[in-house]
Amino acid sequence: MPVVVAVVVLVNVLGGSSGDDPPARVDASTPQRAELPVLPLEVPPVTPEADASCPALMEQLPLELAGEQSRRVRSDSPFAYAWGDPAVTLICGVDRPAGFAPDSALYQINGVFWLVDDSDPDTTVWTAVDRPVYVELRVPATIDSGPATVLSTTIAATLAYQEPDPSP
Repeated sequence: MPVVVAVVVLVNVLGGSSGDDPPARVDASTPQRAELPVLPLEVPPVTPEADASCPALMEQLPLELAGEQSRRVRSDSPFAYAWGDPAVTLICGVDRPAGFAPDSALYQINGVFWLVDDSDPDTTVWTAVDRPVYVELRVPATIDSGPATVLSTTIAATLAYQEPDPSP
């Protein structure tokens, strides 16, 4: 008979409910995804390096960035993310950025080296070039470096540093 008592106790402790339990409380201040249309993003094919490195970064991305809520994306890679409208987008595991050369000016923010391409008048492209995979951050030209500053901390904490290598 002790087995029956143990099963009853386990059911009540691990998942049983008398029906008298109040519903779980949800903190209304927790940011949620924005109610915006799904954003289609073109991404490069997922590489084994991206599969090995990017999940750790993606799991730590904030639901809110620079005051903008995250939004859903549609891509051929699970390593794409976006916030706001106009969107700030992040893609982990992109190809080596064009223009990355030994004489490229790099900006270091919170321990991450970024190659910045502002040749497009509408979008600034920040690419983290000192990690096992390149991480691209596209920011509307109307927004300052705030998203790169915030995300640098997350990138530095989740992706191992490696010396930037501008060789083709």
